[in-house]
Amino acid sequence: MSEAQLERLRAAHARVKAQLERVIVGQGQVIDQLLIAVLSRGHCLLVGVPGLAKTLLVSSLAKSLELSFNRIQFTPDLMPGDITGTDLLHIDAGTNERVFRFAPGPVFANVVLADEINRTPPKTQAALLESMMEGQVTVGGRRHPLPNPFFVLATQNPIEQEGTYPLPEAQLDRFMFMVQVGYPTLEEEREILRRTTGGASAEPEPVLAAEELLELQRSVRGVPVGDHVLDYVLALTRGTRVRSGTPLPFLKDWVNWGAGPRASQFLVLGAKAHAALAGRDHVAIEDVQAVVHPVLRHRIVTNFSAAAEGITSDAILSRMLDEVDPKAAVGAGLPGVRAG
Repeated sequence: MSEAQLERLRAAHARVKAQLERVIVGQGQVIDQLLIAVLSRGHCLLVGVPGLAKTLLVSSLAKSLELSFNRIQFTPDLMPGDITGTDLLHIDAGTNERVFRFAPGPVFANVVLADEINRTPPKTQAALLESMMEGQVTVGGRRHPLPNPFFVLATQNPIEQEGTYPLPEAQLDRFMFMVQVGYPTLEEEREILRRTTGGASAEPEPVLAAEELLELQRSVRGVPVGDHVLDYVLALTRGTRVRSGTPLPFLKDWVNWGAGPRASQFLVLGAKAHAALAGRDHVAIEDVQAVVHPVLRHRIVTNFSAAAEGITSDAILSRMLDEVDPKAAVGAGLPGVRAG
């Protein structure tokens, strides 16, 4: 990536972030992770309790990017055709000819907000699998391409379990990032009260066209990454696989299943975007470390022992970052534990 491309990317990021900050108070890390996912062509799952402006953040992002936006409210009675669309019988008024024509569903937009995605059964959740991975939907044996760029940005409430359906691992794996949305600080919440209980609130302005976003995404993929960084990525992901021959020893007591190859891909892509936004023309170890938690936290399946001890996936990842040596096993992609 050239110096000019780096400057364009950072300038575009700053413009979009400034527009989001007109509407969203605080949540700087959440916004940064969301934008990294967008620049990496990844989907994002936002997890947080109600009232933290998750839906507002996604809709504001679509407005600032000049992208088409559809919101799907996931409910127990939602059907797959309500998302993808369906073939409808059309009768020509002149000839009385009857033909089936495809009526696109709300998934046909650049940005799709899957609001409370865990409130619908797995049958309906699965309607997003093809669109998230292949950028198309298949209805009636015919494939229909989705607009480009295309992002699924989903929200989930972690505390309410009544009437919810946990996302299958295959569905979770399609999301590049799981972003934890926390409570605002005291000062941030005071500012929220000032902004939202008075007159008209600010609206984000479009500052980035779809064509420019696609060019920035191509630039991010062009950021070079060295073999030692790839080995570090492999050491992390392969080290989580307790059922393989190369797990990190301390994970065997807490983990049932580890991350697959898609996690390695997303770690590299996220690190490329992070490096570019930091002004580097190459990926460093710290760029990988910056995206480890959002990429891997939903790909590590902990066991009963971890739950009994209060060990979360985030705690496991933090220990991995402390113990895995970036310089170990160069060329082998195997986990190396720091001495001492």
